Amino acid sequence: MEILWKDAAAVVCLKPAGCPSQDEPGGMPGRLREALGGEIWVVHRLDRPAAGVMLFARTREAAAFFSEAIREGRLEKTYLAALRGRPAQPGGRLEDLLYHDPRRNKTFVVDRKRRGVREAALEYETVAVAGDDALVRVRLLTGRSHQIRAQFAARGTPLLGDGPYGGGRGPLGLWSAELSFPLPGGGRKTVAALPPAAPPWDRFGLAGLENA
Repeated sequence: MEILWKDAAAVVCLKPAGCPSQDEPGGMPGRLREALGGEIWVVHRLDRPAAGVMLFARTREAAAFFSEAIREGRLEKTYLAALRGRPAQPGGRLEDLLYHDPRRNKTFVVDRKRRGVREAALEYETVAVAGDDALVRVRLLTGRSHQIRAQFAARGTPLLGDGPYGGGRGPLGLWSAELSFPLPGGGRKTVAALPPAAPPWDRFGLAGLENA
């Protein structure tokens, strides 16, 4: 875990792959309490096998502020996704109806609204290619469970290393690259970080990651 930025109200850090983002044994909140002291509040999630930039609140008031900012769409999330295959278009917008099955912990694209189905949207652009695979930058417009993983898998381009969605074995190709968020005291903060030069990111080369 690496702390990228902090103030009295919030802390931004890098979540390692495999570490829970929620308040459970071995999770990020406990690690941050140990490192910083005081309370830590979860305000958004990142899938356990994914890694990258996360925001946590350090006070109850800040947690409420950030939760409201998320509801209003003022917390902007940008991801990098390493795809097995190339998207049909180099960039665009994906819109789907998603159903998350909690028993299987998997999200499915469905064709009609029903109980538990939610609308999902994202924008993406291809920033690098390596053989038949692609590195895309993703801006989430909604925050659904496994959204990026499910939407790309439904189009035949699952994330590398995403076994449950057809991407094979290995580290999951999903990295939280940038968060931009309002501050409780006014103003706005943007924090970004590149993924490591390790699988699956290294296949796209350092230049591809820097351009992302």
